[in-house]
Amino acid sequence: MEQDIRSIATHFCLDGHLLQADPLGSGHINDTYGLTCSAEQGVRRYVLQRINHHVFVDPPAMMDNIRRVTEHIRGKLAEQHSDLTSRQLILIQTRDGVDFYRDEKGNYWRMYNRIENAITYDTLESPQLAQEAARMFGWFQRLLLDLPGSPLHETIVDFHMTPKRFTAFEQSVRADVCHRARGAKAEIDFVYAHSDLCDILLHCVDAGTIPLRITHNDTKINNVMLDETTHQGVCIVDLDTVMPGLSLYDFGDMVRTATNPAEEDQRDLSKVTMRIEMFEALVRGFVQETHAFLTPMEKKYLAFSGKLITLEQMIRFLTDHLAGDVYYKIHRPGHNLDRCRTQRKLIQSITVQEERMNAIVDSVFRSYSGQTDYV
Repeated sequence: MEQDIRSIATHFCLDGHLLQADPLGSGHINDTYGLTCSAEQGVRRYVLQRINHHVFVDPPAMMDNIRRVTEHIRGKLAEQHSDLTSRQLILIQTRDGVDFYRDEKGNYWRMYNRIENAITYDTLESPQLAQEAARMFGWFQRLLLDLPGSPLHETIVDFHMTPKRFTAFEQSVRADVCHRARGAKAEIDFVYAHSDLCDILLHCVDAGTIPLRITHNDTKINNVMLDETTHQGVCIVDLDTVMPGLSLYDFGDMVRTATNPAEEDQRDLSKVTMRIEMFEALVRGFVQETHAFLTPMEKKYLAFSGKLITLEQMIRFLTDHLAGDVYYKIHRPGHNLDRCRTQRKLIQSITVQEERMNAIVDSVFRSYSGQTDYV
């Protein structure tokens, strides 16, 4: 395999002589390799990835998005004379002058510089880390407010279209191809009881009170790179799902993934809860970067977004369970139903604390009253 990777690497404009190529990370979508090169200026390191074109069906469009976004962010930071300018992702072009290489098997490959002296975390260890991660995702949205040109490509169509997720769920209940509906009656009833939540934000989009923005759409903590010494944010990575979306979707998914200390498939539901201290940290970090451009309706629904995205994920897990586990990988019978139940418990925890969550949001936004300079 290393010889194959070395052969692929020769198609890119590397600085120096390739010394080593090793598997890197534990991502579930793309195959990733770390490359080490010897150059006159010292060691140069790169990240080579094979794009999963079954998930991302139009890799050239996705790479166009990434090129535009990364170039714009570096340009904005250069204007601000930021120390972070040199610590952003850069697409390494092929020897043919394009942003990706397609091999004889039809696989798409891309290469980035490797961000030095920066680390990521797979779990949130403190409210301080949660606040900095949320700030960085807000920072990412802020820098892309004035991206010129046409809208970005939609890399996964209808990714957060909750009403369509609900329609697919209804179809799976009616079909009941695996005869599992009876064993999931409580979960099915829960989804139906909360179906009125599915299109609340989209109604605001239609009314023009919530705008489409450029969003990341995968706001896990391990997509934020932090300086290994100061633990301050350096850059945002994993840009495959960057596309038009709602700012609230990004924040809502942070709430879903960062406030619950339990595993996503935890069977002991007593361990599943929405930690209010983590929620407050997320709000403080995110609002620090976004307070000046979010609309009143975006502010109003900031806390609600966590419940909506958690409901959407519950619907997706339940739909897959009813359909026979055709999308998410499972490791035991009923695995997707366990995941669904975890999401349901989290929604219940959010609902109980929703009044307090809204009070936190209001308080944080009030602390920025009168501050509008975000450019």
